[in-house]
Amino acid sequence: MYDLLLTGGTVVDPSVGLSGRHDIAVQDGKIAHIAPLIAGDEATRVIDVSGRTVTPGLIDLHAHVFDGVISNGVHPDLGGVHSGVTTVVDAGSSGCATFSAFPRYIMPQCHTEIIPFLHICQTGLATMPDIVAESSIDLDGTLQTVDQNRGLIHGIKARMVSPALEIFGMEMPRLARRAARESGTRLMVHIGDTEKRYDPNVIRELLPLLDDGDILTHYFTANPGGVLDANGKLVPEAREAANRGVWLDTAHGRMNFSFDVGRRIIDQGLLPHCISTDLTVPGRRITVHSMTEMMSRFLALGFTLEQVVTMCTENPAKAIGAEHRLGSLGVGRQADISVLDIREGEWVVYDVLGASLPVQRAFVPALTVKRGQVFEPDWGPRPWGWEPDRAPLAGATFNGCC
Repeated sequence: MYDLLLTGGTVVDPSVGLSGRHDIAVQDGKIAHIAPLIAGDEATRVIDVSGRTVTPGLIDLHAHVFDGVISNGVHPDLGGVHSGVTTVVDAGSSGCATFSAFPRYIMPQCHTEIIPFLHICQTGLATMPDIVAESSIDLDGTLQTVDQNRGLIHGIKARMVSPALEIFGMEMPRLARRAARESGTRLMVHIGDTEKRYDPNVIRELLPLLDDGDILTHYFTANPGGVLDANGKLVPEAREAANRGVWLDTAHGRMNFSFDVGRRIIDQGLLPHCISTDLTVPGRRITVHSMTEMMSRFLALGFTLEQVVTMCTENPAKAIGAEHRLGSLGVGRQADISVLDIREGEWVVYDVLGASLPVQRAFVPALTVKRGQVFEPDWGPRPWGWEPDRAPLAGATFNGCC
């Protein structure tokens, strides 16, 4: 007998070429069988997901879930299994001086899988600005923390922002790169300086430092240090980095996502590999909202359903080196499954600059399966739930959500 059977759903998993009606059987926390029809009497629990879209468990490649340690850290399950997301990559909320709170206090209290990146700043985001002096970076302590948490910490995070670059210059990302290489992990780099104080051309010095498997996050930022030059053209180093195997992640957040920048990049053909939220407590409330809304935005930008699913499942699994167990509905894989409604309607979404985009299809979480355990979504980040803002009536004045 299977432990769980999801029946009647439309399975979309480009990683294994699935697109259509299939049933999914789960046994002992793993995917046991996928077929167009599996008899209900073969399972202990049967859930009918007819009319819904079933994907591999969504992976949020950039979020902040250091709940209770940093002031804006979201509870992992709020942005995770209760939001349709099975795995959250914490993008450097902790540093070597604070990381121990993750395995001691946070991970044991949640069902969502957390994959941490370690900030090159020893206090992580517990102090803001993060890097305020040369003593903010403890390279030996960083390497020791990764070694003590081998297999748990998946990478090193650096933020190309002021005042870190004013203190260290390009030595800061070089130190982060060194930490990643010496620890045998990967490097994630935040681009876009919200203080707007450093030379925008620093991106051309940064990108050559990134190697195969590293991650460039905030790919659609309009802040100084993004991948577009003063004429709106992609810097050549961006294509070179992608050709080397660098992952390009959009990471919305409160200050680093522009529809205009995104369209310019899309028009020049260097598409992002991954969609993520950069979720924080205030971000969830005012602009980020949810991983599923990020997916809706990319449908509205012209990406296909299959592309959007790949950018939230298969690609981020590869980017964190977990493609052997995450990001796919292959038989024998970890039973991480997202069940989504795709609703038709008239909505509008906003980027961090207040620019609007009409949305006719919205993803809404319906059910989440993590290692075979079933979770219901919470009410949602907006007063009315998960759907975006309603589009204004013709001739009406609309103030937006930001």
